[in-house]
Amino acid sequence: MLIDIIMPKMGESIMDGRILKWHKKLGETIEKDETLFEISTDKVDTEVPVSDAGVVVELLYNEGDTANVEDVVARIETDPSKAKVIAGASGAKQEKKEGGSEEKISNEDVLVMEAPVKEGLDSHLRGNGGGEAAFFSPLVMNIASKEGVSMEELGQIKGTGIGGRIRKQDIMAYVETRKSKPKAGAAPKAKPAEAKPVTEYAKSPELTALYNMPGVEVVPMDNIQAKMAEHMVMSVHTSPHVGAIAECDMTAVEKAKKALESEFIKKEGFKLTYMPFICEAVTKALKDFPLVNASIDGTNILMKSYINLGIAVAMDSGGLIVPVIKKADSKSLTGLARDINDLAKRARIKKLNLDEIQDGTFTITNYGVFGNIIGTPIINQPQIAILGTGAIKKRAVVVETDQGDAIVIKPIMYLTLTFDHRIIDGALGGKFLMKIVEYLENYQI
Repeated sequence: MLIDIIMPKMGESIMDGRILKWHKKLGETIEKDETLFEISTDKVDTEVPVSDAGVVVELLYNEGDTANVEDVVARIETDPSKAKVIAGASGAKQEKKEGGSEEKISNEDVLVMEAPVKEGLDSHLRGNGGGEAAFFSPLVMNIASKEGVSMEELGQIKGTGIGGRIRKQDIMAYVETRKSKPKAGAAPKAKPAEAKPVTEYAKSPELTALYNMPGVEVVPMDNIQAKMAEHMVMSVHTSPHVGAIAECDMTAVEKAKKALESEFIKKEGFKLTYMPFICEAVTKALKDFPLVNASIDGTNILMKSYINLGIAVAMDSGGLIVPVIKKADSKSLTGLARDINDLAKRARIKKLNLDEIQDGTFTITNYGVFGNIIGTPIINQPQIAILGTGAIKKRAVVVETDQGDAIVIKPIMYLTLTFDHRIIDGALGGKFLMKIVEYLENYQI
């Protein structure tokens, strides 16, 4: 069976990655879980293994090239007997060292798969006018299907990928160009005199005018900012966001933290923070309300029997990444503290593995570390809820006593829950949030 190897998603705001090195060449065999290539993004450098053993039959990108997330970057054949040597197949000469000597693998020696050219948008192969076989990635085919781009139109798009392959930006540029073309019979709009080009983000006359005003500097977004913006807009467009805010008395947690921290730092070598206590309370609440730990696929609800907590980490160079504590519900307070400390440190220096930033089921973001007390976080898709934790501040609080009401000083934290109103209503969201508060306010060692 022919297997497509795609560019994996490497974080919340990362939508592409650069191929640093191919560990296998065309025609070489690869074992299950063996590394095929290394990739680099602005946040993470990691090796990418394959899930099936086979023969490498196609490498679609060169070392140093950048591919979009979900683009097919290579193909392997799990049944070597089905691979066929085809003279003149695509694939530049590559060097292969065996026994200390270098052997040139020519075009005639490259292994490729014979595959029929299918009709319609469900096909991954097409024939172009020159008779060559060209590949459309699943991402490109999906965009074509959604935008109504025919196979004939696809054949006319000039690709910027290796061998002229069409990439996401190529088809999106074509779609935008097609939308901007005037309909048949319609008079083209006249351009204003001496109009100056602006970016696609300047749509309104007010924004367009700013480009020509003194005192305004145009600073293009860097790659991380642009990708994060794209991901956040997608999330807001996908989920109807609803927020709930609760006040939490952290007296019990503070007492437990003070009782544990001296011995903890001697044993573990780092300080005990409030976050492990919050994570522990969240995992307990998710067990009580498992729907909040689910995700949505169309009209299906995907219930999870595991809890993988994502902890949002701000990068020193800007941007955001969400490392994941796998099976957080099975870990002790100390185990959670170790994972949080380790993942956060390695996240900031881009040393996380691919598995450590995938498959989160619920995310916690701590804007309190910057002194903020309340925030309104955006859901980390495809999850359906995210918890924001504010700074813990001492506040005057009214409490009931046997002698009547009294004003006391307590450490107070505000918790914000943002949830997807498609399947979480206000009652469920509110109960879940207050359950977290209950666990924190009644914490015992």
